[in-house]
Amino acid sequence: MREIVFEVLSDEPGRLAAVAQPQQLRISASSLEDLQHEAREALMDHFGPSHVAYRVRLRRPVRHQVARPCS
Repeated sequence: MREIVFEVLSDEPGRLAAVAQPQQLRISASSLEDLQHEAREALMDHFGPSHVAYRVRLRRPVRHQVARPCS
C-alpha cells in the first residue's frame, strides 16, 4: 500500500489546511476528522478507482512546550 502525506499548514481551530506536495493536492476543513475526509476525497478525484491503494497520513507541525523548572 502506498502512502500520501498531507502536511498541515494552518492549524488554527476551525480553519485547517493541508497540502500533499508531490501531487499538489490542497485541502481544507474545520476539523481533523473533516480534513481526513477531504484528503480521501482529493485522492478519489486525483487517482480515480486506484485511490484505494493509498493510505492517507496527516502530519501536523510539532509544537514545542517550554520546560518549567521543577519546584
